[in-house]
Amino acid sequence: MSLNLEQYVSEFSAQNINGEHLLQLDGSKLKALGMTSSQDRAVIKRKLKEMKASLEKARKAQEKMEKQREKLRKKEQEQLQRRSKKTDKCSSDATEGTNEQ
Repeated sequence: MSLNLEQYVSEFSAQNINGEHLLQLDGSKLKALGMTSSQDRAVIKRKLKEMKASLEKARKAQEKMEKQREKLRKKEQEQLQRRSKKTDKCSSDATEGTNEQ
């Protein structure tokens, strides 16, 4: 509707075209849905291309965030392990000191 193509809404709804299905449409499928105007198909295809690019960009950003979170988790685990080893060493040294006395 935002593309001023509301005349196709009823057919898209009747064919259960949702967002996922919409991204799979090409020129021939649009034509089969009753979109006879090549200009209308071009508008839809252009918008679909933009949407796919936008989705890909968002997916890549999400992957980048996940990698950063994983890197941060690993760093925190390494710091905890170092602290644990340091604490173990200190308590071991203290135990050895009291045993020597």
